[in-house]
Amino acid sequence: MLELAVLADDLTGGMITASALEAEGVLCPLVTSIEALDHLPAEAEAVVLARKIRLVEPSVARAEALAAVQAFARLNPRRIYYKYSGVFDSTPRGNIGPIAEVLLRETGARQTIFCGALIERDVTVYEGRMFLQNVPLAESAKRFDPVTPAFESNLVEALRPQTTLGIGLLPHRILFRGRAAAEAELVRLADRPFIVVDSVDRDDIARVAELTVDWPLTTGADSLTPALARAWRKTMPDRQPQRGGRLLPAVGGRAVVLSGSCAATTLTQLEVFAARHPVWRIDLARDAERPDVVETIVGWAAEHLAQGPVAIATSGDKAAVAEAQSRFGVQGASEHSDRLIGAVAERLHANGVRKFVVAGGETSGQVMAALGVQQVQVAPLDDMLGGYCHRPGADGISLVLKPGTYGDTEFLMAALARLEEADAAGEPNSGETYE
Repeated sequence: MLELAVLADDLTGGMITASALEAEGVLCPLVTSIEALDHLPAEAEAVVLARKIRLVEPSVARAEALAAVQAFARLNPRRIYYKYSGVFDSTPRGNIGPIAEVLLRETGARQTIFCGALIERDVTVYEGRMFLQNVPLAESAKRFDPVTPAFESNLVEALRPQTTLGIGLLPHRILFRGRAAAEAELVRLADRPFIVVDSVDRDDIARVAELTVDWPLTTGADSLTPALARAWRKTMPDRQPQRGGRLLPAVGGRAVVLSGSCAATTLTQLEVFAARHPVWRIDLARDAERPDVVETIVGWAAEHLAQGPVAIATSGDKAAVAEAQSRFGVQGASEHSDRLIGAVAERLHANGVRKFVVAGGETSGQVMAALGVQQVQVAPLDDMLGGYCHRPGADGISLVLKPGTYGDTEFLMAALARLEEADAAGEPNSGETYE
């Protein structure tokens, strides 16, 4: 029986969750389609289903959530987790509230929690308010996000426009008093199905996990799932952890960096890469609708890949983003970016590229779809930040996927080095497939 089934609202977030569980010794493949849930390894203890549902229309998100929870039911997991961004990425319409409503109804749960803290990145929740380090969410750089700007730090208030259900708060001062006090408070809040929970440190996360480990549904960011694994492991001391290795199987082939993120972190990483390797920068406002742009980029890459990795990026500074959004709209610019990067990835794969480093959550999902990757083996969480994965089979592919804001200045170079190290180690690609 599966201990945990996770629905993640984007690919890179799902990767981090799977990787964190792997680091706890939980065998946790990641899949990108409901169909792939039928082909899980028999020894899997958890699974992450990553879908691109963070920014879709709420009606689409509800339909996706319903399909996911019905598919999970066929696997009979002990618990379901809805994973969203560590900075509560959503809009007043959703989709955190709408998706959670569907999951709550379909699991029959009376209450669920919203544990938005990401302790490992200094994202905490106190008195219901989210802080990035010591800065309230709505006063941080997140307020300038071009797609999901944060105008509210209070997560109770951020959820309110997204749902008709009652929302309560389980504060730190009650969590700190222990499980009995927390359970009594939840009884007092029994008329409120949605409960935002404070978490200011790892001790709080452990308390939340112990409190909710037997709940049919919990929701949150990245910190809670490994804590849940530690909590359920206490009830099964004879089960041995299944720890994966640092290196995944070798794949050979060429390597590329693909970037659709405009985060300052990614822009800096690309500059570091550009000092050593060629970069093709796509000007979306100028090139997005050119019929020959993909062919031109692929031809350029073919001329350079024999000398080493190349990068292809739609990433741009604020002025470039503004120009593209002015021409195509916010969503249109994003769609053009993803379409181009996906088309380039598909063509590069046909030309022998087997190692991909991808920057940007939405971009990562597009690349996986373009490559036809529906299930991956995930490496344990380490300095690859949860993004290192491998599709087994005769046509093996290895990827490192990262959210735009993640990683130090050398991350792209380090990711490429990890993929090359796996090839040099000669871990054979067995040809095994889950299909």
